[in-house]
Amino acid sequence: MGVFSTASGSRKTRAVIGGVALLGASALVLSGCAPTEDGGGEPAGDLTFKVGTALPVTGNLAFLGPPEIAGTEYAAAEVNDAAKGITIELTQGDSGDTDNKAYETEIPRLLGEGVGAIIGAASSGTSLQFIDQVVGANVIQFSPANTSAEFTTYDDKGLYFRTAPSDVLQGEVLGNLIAEDGNETLGMMVLNDSYGTGLASFTKEAFEAAGGEVVSEVTYNTGDTNFSAQISELLAAKPDAIALITFEEVATMIPEIVSSFPADKLYFVDGNLKNFGDAFPANTLTGAKGTLPGLSIDTITDFTDALNEFTVAEGNEELTDFSYAAESYDAVVLLALASLAAGSTDPVEVAAKLEEVSGGTGDGTKCTTFAECADIINDGGVADYDGISGPITFNEVGDPTEASIGIYQYGDDNNYTAAD
Repeated sequence: MGVFSTASGSRKTRAVIGGVALLGASALVLSGCAPTEDGGGEPAGDLTFKVGTALPVTGNLAFLGPPEIAGTEYAAAEVNDAAKGITIELTQGDSGDTDNKAYETEIPRLLGEGVGAIIGAASSGTSLQFIDQVVGANVIQFSPANTSAEFTTYDDKGLYFRTAPSDVLQGEVLGNLIAEDGNETLGMMVLNDSYGTGLASFTKEAFEAAGGEVVSEVTYNTGDTNFSAQISELLAAKPDAIALITFEEVATMIPEIVSSFPADKLYFVDGNLKNFGDAFPANTLTGAKGTLPGLSIDTITDFTDALNEFTVAEGNEELTDFSYAAESYDAVVLLALASLAAGSTDPVEVAAKLEEVSGGTGDGTKCTTFAECADIINDGGVADYDGISGPITFNEVGDPTEASIGIYQYGDDNNYTAAD
């Protein structure tokens, strides 16, 4: 398995990512945490914190909806079953995308129901459509998957948080990976929004710093359905490799691209890395690679197995992708711990405790489950939650200061596994 990892200190204005190193199969810096037995501190109160979600049930990231939604449901169930003085009342909603604009009705509905936090969206571009509305209502917005660097300096009143790292990191990892694979020239297919153009710029910067040249960078817009002109322009530049910085539209692009370009020279990103399976003929994507923020899924199988068991028991289909499931789970746990630590469900007071319970401040005691952390808080201590997705450790602008990027490779079955 390949993985890149980095850690950086607290910073006031923007993410600063230090040196990034390619680690070997056994050199993981971060590790997933399996649930442990609870017990200990008595509940200090009886709080009910209302949490809404605006995750992609529809739109061009709908494939991320099932794992993210399942992660929130599983976390809420564990928090509530623990009976530590805090109950999460969860209301699911659909973010949609910037084409169908489901958020235009869903966000007012959630705010009208009195939620103190909204988890979502997955898409950075979609989150930017409603962040002002959410924080303007003094409600927390907490995304498990936003990676645009724009959020680091956004005027969010201290109410925006995310468990996914900025694309400053993913771009550096992706650009270096493509160069490390011996490619000297690169073409890029880029979604024209804050996520796509931002990730493309960081990828280009890293690739060129490694001695490569970006020979073509074509864009498309959300809602587009025909990409032949962009693909023709891309292929005409004769790049050694192609980075597909897209969302689910990639499924339409793949057949046309691989008909005249080798699959093992394609590179995917978190917005489109999925198990395609029999959506394409066998061997269509053999050798293609991709990056995904978070610990390698292969290292958190205790969590993914338990999540699937919970999902099926709730009457839902078994999950086939787990992208951002751990980050969604951790978002709910962190909100519950912050509410418990604040002794309040007021969103502003909860937000003021999120950095502390993540370990960003307070010199807290390390803990790896909600119940364990809640016991520390109920006993009068300070909890430092290390989550399923990693240590998290928020800085003062709500960005995680420690993160890993997993590297994956497609097999003959068009599904991906951790790269060797």
